Parts: sequence; C-alpha cells; structure tokens
Amino acid sequence: MPQHRTIGWITIALLASTLGCNVAPMTRPFTNTRPKDAPLTSARSPERIDPALLAGDIAIVDAQEVDMVEALLTLRARYHRSVEQLCGYYAERGMADKESWAMIELRELQTVTPFRYLLDAEVPSSALTASDSIPEADEMYAKGLTLMRRGGHDVKVMYDRDRMREAAREFRMLIERHPGSDKIDDAAFMLGEIHNRYLENQATLAVRWYQRAWTWDPNTPHPARYQSARVYDYRLHDRVSALELYQQVLDHEAQHALNLRAATARIAELTREPRRRVAGK
Repeated sequence: MPQHRTIGWITIALLASTLGCNVAPMTRPFTNTRPKDAPLTSARSPERIDPALLAGDIAIVDAQEVDMVEALLTLRARYHRSVEQLCGYYAERGMADKESWAMIELRELQTVTPFRYLLDAEVPSSALTASDSIPEADEMYAKGLTLMRRGGHDVKVMYDRDRMREAAREFRMLIERHPGSDKIDDAAFMLGEIHNRYLENQATLAVRWYQRAWTWDPNTPHPARYQSARVYDYRLHDRVSALELYQQVLDHEAQHALNLRAATARIAELTREPRRRVAGK
C-alpha cells in the first residue's frame, strides 16, 4: 500500500477532532425537527472554506481501490466522531441551540448507508487449506462456540448481538493466527452463521464466509453450501446462484438428510422439473 498518499481538502474539513473535548452526556430531550432559524451551509462547498481547498479531486498518489476506500472509511468515521465531539463541546458550555443542531446532524448521519466496498479485504484468500491439528486453534474455536451459546445461538426469540460480534472476532483471530489449522473451515462456517443470522445487512458477507468453509475444506462437515444457497435464494434473490448451490448440496452434503430433501424440493420449484436429481449424478 503506498505510504506517500495525500488527502485533500476533506481532511481539513473533517478533522474537527482538534476540538479536544470529550462527548458529554446528552441530557436534553432530542428532537429531529430542524429549527427554522438555524443557519445552514453547503456540505459540498461550505462557507468560510477557501474555494482553492475544494478544487480538484481528493488526491491519493498511486491510488488503488483499497487506498480510496480506506480513505473514505477513515474520513467517514472521523466525521461521525467530530460531530459527536461538537455535541459534547456545546453541551458542556450550555449552548443549547447549537447542541441541538449538532445532534440533528448526528442523527441524520445515521441515515447514510455505509456500504462495505471491500468484502474481499475482510475475508482471507480462498487458497488456504484446513489441514493441521493446532491445539491453540482448537481452544480458540471452542471459545468462539461458547461465546455464541452465551449470546443466544439458536434461540429464536432473542440474542445478544454484542456477544455474537465478540464470537466473530475470536473466529477471525483464529483464522489470522492459524491459517493452516483444520479448524479454519469450522470458524468460517460459524462466521457465515453469525453474519447471516445475527448481524443486520450482512447477507453478502455471510455468503463469502460460507464459501470459504468448503473451499478451505471440500469435505467440511458443515452444511455451508445449503446455507449459502438459502441466502442467495431468500435474502439476495439471486435464483441462478441459489440453484447452482442447491445442486451442489445433492453432490456434497447428502449426509444432511433434511437439507437434502429441502434442496431437492427447491430445485424442482426453481426449474419446474418434478424429477429428483440423484446425488453424485
């Protein structure tokens, strides 16, 4: 990654963290109604900012996609934090009107859709192989499972999202530290489950993790292909990909009898073909 990149005017505009104050507790009732007399400015061309600083693109020398996305993610996070700090600054000084403006801006920031542009950067290479028995990796996998159980895994009514995120961190750490462990396919499947079932808007990332489970170990005991097919089918509405994976279930996951029947039935529905395909044919 290039070390000599430069980020233009937006860095100056967004690094309001130089205020140097902590966020104070927001004790006033919040209203999302913008006061009619609140002064506004342009987000693209704010007043009192030298137009010369706004000219041209945000320059990143030798920019690749990862550089540009990392710059965006960093600035997005700093923008959010800067508005939080501004809220605290005004709250500490009793400046109620300006505090309410900053709170409205913070609330509206939460309506922006923060797309994940680099899914490949979040999921390790498909070239890994689950092969070695590593005691530390086994312990980490067991810890991740324990965290999932404590977080309410398979409890339909309620679960602890923070505990699930903690479990996900443990599984990712296992893969990063022990990429040759025979537990990486198990960890990948559980990461797929967490992103599919317990974290919002994570369907695409869930599919990536399910795919790693069977690419890292083609004989993984987990129903990764079936779960991936269902995500494509019912959440991403990609029937072509779903059908392909349902077919793979018949070939590779016949040991999961209930899933096998469900996949066979769904193939018939998607293809309007009443005949059952025989596993391995």
